[in-house]
Amino acid sequence: MKTIILGVTGGIAAYKSCEIVSRFRRLGYDVRVVMTKNATEFVTPLTFESLSHNKVVVDTFDKNREFEIEHISYAELADAFVIAPATANFLGKLAGGVSDDMLTTTVTATQKPVFICPAMNRNMYSNAVTQENISKLTRLGYYFIGPDSGLLACGVTGTGRMSEPEEIVSRIDAFLTPKADFRGRTVLITAGGTREPVDGVRYISNRSSGKMGKALADAAKERGARVIFIYGSVSVPLPSGVEAVHVETTADMYREVMARTAEADIFIMSAAPGDYSVENYTPHKIKADSLLLRLKKNPDIAAAVGKVKGDRKLVVFAAETDDLIANAIGKLEAKNADLIVSNDVTTPGAGFETDTNIVTLIERGGAMTALEMMDKRALADVILDAVSS
Repeated sequence: MKTIILGVTGGIAAYKSCEIVSRFRRLGYDVRVVMTKNATEFVTPLTFESLSHNKVVVDTFDKNREFEIEHISYAELADAFVIAPATANFLGKLAGGVSDDMLTTTVTATQKPVFICPAMNRNMYSNAVTQENISKLTRLGYYFIGPDSGLLACGVTGTGRMSEPEEIVSRIDAFLTPKADFRGRTVLITAGGTREPVDGVRYISNRSSGKMGKALADAAKERGARVIFIYGSVSVPLPSGVEAVHVETTADMYREVMARTAEADIFIMSAAPGDYSVENYTPHKIKADSLLLRLKKNPDIAAAVGKVKGDRKLVVFAAETDDLIANAIGKLEAKNADLIVSNDVTTPGAGFETDTNIVTLIERGGAMTALEMMDKRALADVILDAVSS
């Protein structure tokens, strides 16, 4: 889920921003609203909280809020900022580097795209200082939508009317989600390795880094999906804008996946869960010259999903060291999967901990596609293409 930070300044067009929130929400965006104090004279924060289902931020020094550097957290949380309406006063402060309230401070702190939707009297808009501020902000990389011409609140006709919410949302959505073929669908992705405890300090694991799972989560989110990301031990930053659930063992991952099967439209099992757990585990640190472990078979997560998925899509992975195609086909059938991504982990540039992969895609009907080495992020889109229909 992508996040929009909507900044509302003190203009009569603030009422239109209510529809902007609603339209973004219907498209699956998370919307957080930051208002100037003047904006609250036109629309109450409660209105935006009801529409966005999120707390509205107004006061930089609100004593009733949990302590955090809010302008920094919002600056990093956002996929884009939208300032609607943007008054001449706001444009002047932003162009001049003035950060004296929560909104200007947050916008100044972000490195994400900022879309500005001006709304003001026609004479204020045509004023040379306002035009110079707009030109400066445009040169600095800010995006402008509008204003339009029409009847203004002051009763005259001219340029200064805020663009309609439909146009604003449509343009920003096209910018953020140019390929929205997964909009309205939920993709459940597993990633990373699991850890099976031996004693109070030791565990058995594998070399899975979670890079492929993160790439898939990023790609699915970019294409409009809601993403449930269930991950074990990973060595990469978590994808942003997803519902992330951390697990430790294969049994933990099994429980979390099965608890969410009803929510998902597509399952992508890119994790490397341990096949075995330690049967003679002890919570105390073992001190011995030799150690004999009894291992028991862990639940097969992909096979369990394959039994309940119905007509939904299941993607599994096969990391092999020999007999790649034969083993992959056998796994595809055993898991009741629709697509298997198979690779020889002994090949340079493929497998665990690398930024690239070399895979063969095998579909349920037998179609087979061998791919050249490619970045895992690019591969993620190829995999999503294969299950998008």
